Amino acid sequence: MRTRIFQVDAFTRQRFSGNPAAVMPLESFPPDAVLQALAAENNLSETAFLVGGDGTYQLRWFTPAVEVPLCGHATLASAAVVLEKLEPGRAAVTFHTASGALHVSRAAAGYVMDFPARPTVPAGTSDALVRALGATPQEVRADAINYLVVLDGEQAVRTLKPDIAAIAALDRQGVIVTARGSGEYDCVSRYFTPARGVAEDPVTGSAHCALAPYWAERLGKTQLRAYQASRRGGELTCRVRGARVELEGTCVFYLEGHAQI
Repeated sequence: MRTRIFQVDAFTRQRFSGNPAAVMPLESFPPDAVLQALAAENNLSETAFLVGGDGTYQLRWFTPAVEVPLCGHATLASAAVVLEKLEPGRAAVTFHTASGALHVSRAAAGYVMDFPARPTVPAGTSDALVRALGATPQEVRADAINYLVVLDGEQAVRTLKPDIAAIAALDRQGVIVTARGSGEYDCVSRYFTPARGVAEDPVTGSAHCALAPYWAERLGKTQLRAYQASRRGGELTCRVRGARVELEGTCVFYLEGHAQI
């Protein structure tokens, strides 16, 4: 079977930055083992698989190692593929996913995604977490998937050199590290999820489903400018809407071709 494949840099205005995702539109989903093999072959932090049309699609996301329940940058990339390549001129698209229906619409300079918020609760600062980070947190919170670790400043986030193997051994699938921004951004962050086959994710929409409610409460504002300070780097606008979070960002197309399955 021959199918189209796109590679898109998400949450960026510049090619070779942001978070690259592969997007593969399909007539139907092949067996999970095939989807996982394709994601491993693409060897990006996420590959998105789409089935559908007329503005409504089934969407699944795979890292090179596992399927995940929610992925922001690959959803943004999928929306760009649908709205610019598959159904140009359409104003919005709905993706049906393991995390429910996700709606994405055009914005002035990109796309706006409507995602479920991920509230966090206080968690203990374990010795294992401190050793894995190589830093002492100001605060540790958690949800069912990730730790959210607050450090004492933007520079501490940017220069952090964690022990990736030790992070993989923790009792959460990932660790978000964050601090209040010191310039044009309200907050900065990085995200490590080696348990899912991604040592450091360049820009992570799903992490901001937890970051946005956290910083909105502390900064007393519902709209935030956020920067993920990975090597590639990426930026997004977050808006807290009760139990939902809007994530706005831009995409740049890098590659378009065909894959043989």
